[in-house]
Amino acid sequence: MIFTTLKAILIDLGIDESSLQEEAHLRKDLELDSTETVEIALELKRRLGVEIKLESRQDPTLAEVCSLVEQAQASSVA
Repeated sequence: MIFTTLKAILIDLGIDESSLQEEAHLRKDLELDSTETVEIALELKRRLGVEIKLESRQDPTLAEVCSLVEQAQASSVA
């Protein structure tokens, strides 16, 4: 479900669905800039109710972003 939501956000940003694989990096593979990564974080907060930081110094994969969301969801329940 998290990956599906993340894919929908990225498609809304104009990213081609065929490039949205779990191992794709936000910057290197999808060529997102810092503004777009902030938009992703804001949309994840709006849609899933979790706050995550997508550091500009790092280049997480989509799977790593999903993992960050899972961790945030788990800590908000605890």
